[in-house]
Amino acid sequence: MSEQIYVGVDLGGTAIKVGICNEQGKLLHTYEGPTEVEKGVDTVIDNIERYVRQIVEESPFNWDQLAGVGAGVAGFTNVQEGIIILAPNVGFRDVPIRAILEERLGKPVKIDNDANVAALGEVWGGAGKGVDHCVCYTLGTGVGGGIIIGGKIYQGFSGLAGELGHMSVVPDLEAIQCGCGKMGCLETVSSATGIIRMAKDAVERGDRTSLATVENIMAKDVFDAAKQGDEAALRIVNRAAFYLGKSLAAVSTVLNPERYIIGGGVSKAGEILFQEVRAVFAKFTPEPLQEKVEIVPAILGNDAGMVGAAGLFLRS
Repeated sequence: MSEQIYVGVDLGGTAIKVGICNEQGKLLHTYEGPTEVEKGVDTVIDNIERYVRQIVEESPFNWDQLAGVGAGVAGFTNVQEGIIILAPNVGFRDVPIRAILEERLGKPVKIDNDANVAALGEVWGGAGKGVDHCVCYTLGTGVGGGIIIGGKIYQGFSGLAGELGHMSVVPDLEAIQCGCGKMGCLETVSSATGIIRMAKDAVERGDRTSLATVENIMAKDVFDAAKQGDEAALRIVNRAAFYLGKSLAAVSTVLNPERYIIGGGVSKAGEILFQEVRAVFAKFTPEPLQEKVEIVPAILGNDAGMVGAAGLFLRS
């Protein structure tokens, strides 16, 4: 029997990335094309179909070897029905994407949200390989999350498990309102958006900091300044790490994962972030729940979505 392959689709607002994976989770070929959201839902779906067919045609594999197509999208999904309920970045609302693509491609299709498939990607072929119980955080514009139990995505009863960025961890007196409408969410302090906000607040307060000379502050600027010993930047990084570590401690008391995988742009700060997160985790987590638990950076980067989407057939 010839080797089976799986195609993973990472559906973004600007680009659609597709990748071929083998049954071991190894990414073999990739292709990226424009989403063309401005042309409407039908065009976006046309592009998905076209890119999937194109990547298989350009690979050493044939169409008969394609066992399934998985897709991840930033938004709310009904995994059981294969419907994208709401994905603002791509202009989708109540789109039965699974049924449409299955009819067009003649192949089985599965969908999930982007944070879940990124988590699955890291477990299948990245920093979580060989680990059956882990929790993944994606620290970007917001804070996304994915929970893997027994090597498979944990969805929760309505498919919304893993909204780690909306854990309320900041005390009331320090809390600000999150985009979700609630106060004190992790996302308000440990995302790139939160770090930039805290940096701008420091500058506006008149804190002595090199960030005052930066015209358009980005999270990377804050981390770079912290690494140079800038006290205000260090306070911001430590605050972001404190609440992230505290959230990990809370998750451990409920799920007892073996490994935490932290990805997204903010994770590229490196040890200045991870060292503090590990220290806070140790401080707030009961000792038996700390034993052999690892907190590590993600390694797949932008490929995690493709790998995880392809893995929906074998690992979900």
